[in-house]
Amino acid sequence: MSLSVTPEDQPSPSEPPTTAAEQQSRPSSGALRRSMGARHLVMIAMGGVIGSGLFLSSGYTIAQAGPLGAVLSYLVGAVVVYLVMACLGELAVAYPVSGAFHVYASRSISPATGFTTAWLYWLTWAVALGSEFTASGLLMQRWFPSVSVWVWCVVFAVVVFGVNAFSARIFGETEYWFALIKVMAVVALIILGGAALVGFHPMADDHQAFPHLLSNFDTEQGLFPHGLSGVLVTVLAAFYAFSGSELIGVAAGETSDPASAVPKALRVTVLRLLIFFVGAITVIAAMIPYTKVGLDESPFVTVFSAVGIPYAADVMNFVIITALLSAGNSGLYSCARMLFSLAEEGHAPQALRRLNSRGIPMAALVVSMLGAAASLLSSVIAAETVYLVLVSIAGFAVVCVWMSIAASQFFHRRRFVRDGGDVRTLPYRTPFYPVVPILAFVLCLVSLAGIALDPSQVAALYFGIPFVAFCYLYFRLRHGRRKTSEAGA
Repeated sequence: MSLSVTPEDQPSPSEPPTTAAEQQSRPSSGALRRSMGARHLVMIAMGGVIGSGLFLSSGYTIAQAGPLGAVLSYLVGAVVVYLVMACLGELAVAYPVSGAFHVYASRSISPATGFTTAWLYWLTWAVALGSEFTASGLLMQRWFPSVSVWVWCVVFAVVVFGVNAFSARIFGETEYWFALIKVMAVVALIILGGAALVGFHPMADDHQAFPHLLSNFDTEQGLFPHGLSGVLVTVLAAFYAFSGSELIGVAAGETSDPASAVPKALRVTVLRLLIFFVGAITVIAAMIPYTKVGLDESPFVTVFSAVGIPYAADVMNFVIITALLSAGNSGLYSCARMLFSLAEEGHAPQALRRLNSRGIPMAALVVSMLGAAASLLSSVIAAETVYLVLVSIAGFAVVCVWMSIAASQFFHRRRFVRDGGDVRTLPYRTPFYPVVPILAFVLCLVSLAGIALDPSQVAALYFGIPFVAFCYLYFRLRHGRRKTSEAGA
């Protein structure tokens, strides 16, 4: 193998060996340091998922689907996350390497699929980075209106780059505390909002009226005020809202004892996401009439203000900035590791796999930050053209990556058994095989087909499908028919 692994991380019988020629053609770069534990993995995944989508856009989701429809949509999203994470667990333990989605697909499906998956995911986070820095700068205007947004973009970019450049453990610790702030805000909303719904709101204004329990769910237009079409569109949004949970796979290569830490982190992450997302959406939908919730104010600010939290708007402004920086922190980490993985596989310039003395792929980190800067500039200079294309592909990519995880697990297990492997010896086994990977793949595929029904998201198909075709074509022309079609046979 080209990847440096510790003895306990040797490839499974289903992993194809790297040829001697390939090994000699690649310069030695050392190994990424395994310095993160299960708690870091959990918070990295939580930090990647809980962001502006929950704090800012959840009101729009409720307005589209109605209170009950929004809750059901997020329940469906949570089920799909569980299915994908169940597949991810087996793969992350079998291939505990950095930038793992690329490796899963390359080993289990084909190198061309791995190459395409890697660039899709890299672009997803590069675009997100530009958006996070811009949004953070805009929010800082509340306190520093005389300071230009671009100044804050530079400040936050330097901070995030510095955290990632120091060490993987520093990144993990920083992300842990970033994510903890967001989690505390969500828990506070569920507890305080839930208490107000049962009549306990000691800090609220005496004249403040609160709905009782789930009375807001029974609207004048019925349980689904916009019909099932509104619910369907919200299901698609819920899929994207849960994106980031797969970051556990990216960080597996820098985790001590992946066989123990990864499965534990997956279980805890899915359970917490279910409680936090569904719980928060339920409280918001029950507290605020769906006709009065939208994008003009964060639903968290509305709920906190109603229950009497002082300076609610300022508190949530801080929390949302933290959420954006947390997502940017995880995004830059993911981008750098994906480029490092591509270089390890020989599908990107070999300079990108060089590690510094602290075990950080610095060249990959710099290139990823440059990609984020290009995204940031395009959002200002060419928002209607270049940036629209980037955002559309990024949105499309999230579900494609989930599909590749499900498909990779299906073919990995099948080949493992075919080569004489005993399933009982696997440190972590995806349950109910092959139902789980097939169901996960089909549900993700249905969500992509459903994008065509939503005018606001259909551009993802217009640009995403040609981008995938271009990646496959480039790989075919660059590496030839044999390497394109092989899957480690």
